[in-house]
Amino acid sequence: MKEVKVESTFFVFDDLKDIPSDVQQLMQNASEARDNAYAPYSKFHVGTAILLDNDEVVTGSNQENASYPSGLCAERTAIYYSGAKYPKAKILKMAIIAGSTKNITSKPIPPCGACRQAIAEYEVKQESPIEIYFMGETGKVVKSNSLANLLPLLFDKSVL
Repeated sequence: MKEVKVESTFFVFDDLKDIPSDVQQLMQNASEARDNAYAPYSKFHVGTAILLDNDEVVTGSNQENASYPSGLCAERTAIYYSGAKYPKAKILKMAIIAGSTKNITSKPIPPCGACRQAIAEYEVKQESPIEIYFMGETGKVVKSNSLANLLPLLFDKSVL
């Protein structure tokens, strides 16, 4: 038996004002998208903004349904729309802001497992990394240089 160590590296910014200005704008777009979330059950609103290599910005918000599996997270809403609207464009950066309407969320909230897998599909397809920035409503912002960093030991088309 051999032990294998898997590591991930993240960059943590103390505040929105510390991130690059283009990402500040992307976070603002994500915050505005979050206002459009439909989350009557969880009361947890998420907004995502994606910057494409054609300079388009695509946004998405979570959309819940009384039949829970039928809802869709903000990240997948945005990424699937970008794939449908701009199928040849590469995703450069993704900004995610999330929080509950019941209390202030100050800790960074990364994409869920299903969203990580969906983002991975696009990162593998485009053969280039997607920078991902995520935060709660306030506080620190975390940056990952790629989805593969967030989801090591990736399941992708190479195993099919």
